[in-house]
Amino acid sequence: FASVYLAPIKLGFPPQEFKVLIDTGSEVLWVKSNACANCPRYNRLGMPLNFFESAASSTAGSLPCSNQFCAAATRTAATHCVSHQCSYTIQYADGSGTSGLYMTDRFYLSSISPDSMVASSSALVVFGVSTYQSGALVDTYNEFDGIFGFGRGDLSVMSQLSSRAITPRVFSHCLKGEGTGGGILVLGQILEPGIVYTPLVPSQRHYNLYLQSIVVNGQMLPIDPIVFATSTRHGTIVDSGTNMIYITEKAYDPLVNAVSNFSFPKLVKCWDE
Repeated sequence: FASVYLAPIKLGFPPQEFKVLIDTGSEVLWVKSNACANCPRYNRLGMPLNFFESAASSTAGSLPCSNQFCAAATRTAATHCVSHQCSYTIQYADGSGTSGLYMTDRFYLSSISPDSMVASSSALVVFGVSTYQSGALVDTYNEFDGIFGFGRGDLSVMSQLSSRAITPRVFSHCLKGEGTGGGILVLGQILEPGIVYTPLVPSQRHYNLYLQSIVVNGQMLPIDPIVFATSTRHGTIVDSGTNMIYITEKAYDPLVNAVSNFSFPKLVKCWDE
């Protein structure tokens, strides 16, 4: 999980701060529980990671199985009941996974007015508290305390807040930092004349784009447009939770051949090495 986009958030009362990975490819916000037995306590630099302590928050509450959110189906999270509490199991595309209990607690927001004044507020949200992790999530190279899913489903914090008219159903992610990180994440729209927009494919679980072609050094690659067509199991999505670009082999081969003409050393398929 190197070179990913992280953001600080606060949960509970008094607030507990966490550093979370921003992931547009999933829907659930979760942080690690202090009861997680196999979660790394320190990162590779020996710095302590943060864990949610529900007993330390006076506003924390469990989510009963009868709650509407417990029945919400997502692509990545399976919900079930454990001792009448709503729990989850999440499996990610890289094979890693996590499981735990859903809870409700305060989520803190900083509001910026047109005259640049900042005001703080909070709202109750449903989020996950993980008690088990597997795969790459137990790697000490990870320097985050959880994952903030920004998908379109009902369980995403963005959907929860917008359904109660607390924030608009839109977010803006400005990536900046010139190699040192930085940027800003906004629950709402940034009005900037220089922004260029592209439409999203409607009625999709993820943020699908209408990818039409690939151009290298001014030359359009000879790729059949049908390769990029969106269907139930195919299409092009924006996923901030990964630092890799994945494309079908019918587009990959022409792209590698074109880029290899302008790069040294030559690019090769990872499975050919």
